Amino acid sequence: MAQEAGLAPLVLSLAELLRQLMEAQILRRMDAGALTAAEMQRAGDSLQALEHQILNLCEVLDIDPNQLNLDLGEFGQLLPPRGSYYPGQPSSQCSILELLDRLVTTGVVLEGEVEIGLAQMQLIQLKLKLLLTALPSSGTDQGTAPLPPSD
Repeated sequence: MAQEAGLAPLVLSLAELLRQLMEAQILRRMDAGALTAAEMQRAGDSLQALEHQILNLCEVLDIDPNQLNLDLGEFGQLLPPRGSYYPGQPSSQCSILELLDRLVTTGVVLEGEVEIGLAQMQLIQLKLKLLLTALPSSGTDQGTAPLPPSD
């Protein structure tokens, strides 16, 4: 991997993770019969174009595409070995992609607080609620699903 690439390998790794996560969700919907032929064609074309762009950027930045699969130590690999994961099927090696795919498919609400500061001063406080799901939104406000009430 080229030293001059800076943060590009990390950014491309995240782009590839998102591409494969979208591919897994498309496969799930395809298997469920929830996509029309036109939607499948558009999705396939879009995924191929995105993969081509990622590989093109790897070539331009002299990054080995195999290096995009980060080893996260105890957490395992970012991505599964090529061709080893199919949504809904058991796999021999769990990856972050598989975990995210299952979380998105099942749906999960995460809630927490983050405090950011320096010099023993609290400068920023974040109260977060995150709904992670592949289900269509039932909310009325532009694509966001309502969150359950907090305790």
